[in-house]
Amino acid sequence: MSLVVTDTLSDERVEFTADGDVTLYVCGLTVSDDPHLGHARLWFHADVLHRWLVHLGYDVRHVENVTDVNEKITARVGERDGWDEERDVAETFTASTFESMRGLNLLRAEVYPRVTEHVPEIVDLVETLVEKGYAYESNGSVYFDVTTFDDYGALSNQDPSELEAQGEPDERSEKRNPADFALWKADGVSEAAAREHAKHDHGDAVPEGETWKSPWGEGRPGWHVECSAMSTTHLGDTLDVHMGGRDLVFPHHENEIAQSTAATGEEFARHWLHVGLLAMEGEKMSSSIGNFWTVPDALDELGVNVVRTFYAGAAYRSEQALTEETIAEAEERWDRLARAHERAVDALDSVDARTKTVDEDLRQAVASTREEFETAMNDDLNLREATAALLELTEAVNRHVDAEPPYDYRGLREAVEAFEELGGDVLGLQFESTTDGDVDLAGDVVELVLDVREAEREAGNYERADELRDALGEVGVDIEDGPDGTSYRFE
Repeated sequence: MSLVVTDTLSDERVEFTADGDVTLYVCGLTVSDDPHLGHARLWFHADVLHRWLVHLGYDVRHVENVTDVNEKITARVGERDGWDEERDVAETFTASTFESMRGLNLLRAEVYPRVTEHVPEIVDLVETLVEKGYAYESNGSVYFDVTTFDDYGALSNQDPSELEAQGEPDERSEKRNPADFALWKADGVSEAAAREHAKHDHGDAVPEGETWKSPWGEGRPGWHVECSAMSTTHLGDTLDVHMGGRDLVFPHHENEIAQSTAATGEEFARHWLHVGLLAMEGEKMSSSIGNFWTVPDALDELGVNVVRTFYAGAAYRSEQALTEETIAEAEERWDRLARAHERAVDALDSVDARTKTVDEDLRQAVASTREEFETAMNDDLNLREATAALLELTEAVNRHVDAEPPYDYRGLREAVEAFEELGGDVLGLQFESTTDGDVDLAGDVVELVLDVREAEREAGNYERADELRDALGEVGVDIEDGPDGTSYRFE
């Protein structure tokens, strides 16, 4: 079965196609605040697509932009010490974004282009659109004339004549048509825009942001043209996949298609994939309304594996709810995967794993897991079903290990490889390595604490023993007392 995806432009399930290397462009963040779990949902699904394409044998050229020019960024100038210019704010949150990406175990993109690095390419693109008659200058700003592009509105399924005005109110008198959008904005950020997005009182000194020289005078790039310039600079005129959040379909991606296709005469993207929004407390997670959970805070509380398992619980194209119940489900699923992997590794590396022992049920379970996982992933990246296939393997592993030794060495090795290849390489989960020196040292420390805890229990100091157990839990060590003694696991 070939990979099938749901394409937003055609509104149909289509077979994925690419000529040679896959070019993947992901609409990145406007770095005006710390990234939250809503932003990270797009990152996760783009990352899994990247990983699955590599699994299928493709070489992937993945580019994700950083929007470091925006009125929301400018509005925060002066809010903290050292934030004297727009770039100071942008650098702070660009660093936060990269740190969060690494914490989420995302594969690195080929490049992370920034708007401030690509102003010459943006100006060249705008000049091309003016020369071809798709854009016009007005009072030092440049606008795209949507009436010149016949397919405008196709992505969002809208009639251009019925669209409301795009852009700031003071732009509307300059435009030929209400739906025309800015490619280049004269001067800096307007006072009205700066005050609208400000989180503190600027007084009379409202920041205007950085400006650049252009054939139309000093100004700043329009938001939409930035992605067209950066994507074509690094990936060429036609992308295999363009990914972004569902909220970017209109106007951002609609405008990208118009200006890119008009400039190059080529199809802009073969596949448009849009990730649904993340809801918290019944509303879209958003920095602007304050109902968000930052990525660093979520990683500190839940860990990368629970966060990634949570995202795998819903289709990329649908909305997803962040609730106590959905988090608890993710914790339970990850716990089952981690425990089964750990048990399989321990049994595999024990003297009880034998060459001639054969458990056909275990081996068949591995084969079925691989088949079901691949079928689910090729079915529009059905991560919930893919995860379910791995969870079925946990049951087979547990049955095998619970039985009397000897163990099936080959069957266990195949199971471990399935967990680490499908769960690790594809889903990006991080299974503990039993050969890692840091883990060995940590294990020695835990064993020492458990010895002290057992001595306290034997002395009747149960309250102190419980305190030691709780202290280990706080640093990510899960303790389980059973009839065969005490075991532990790093969460």
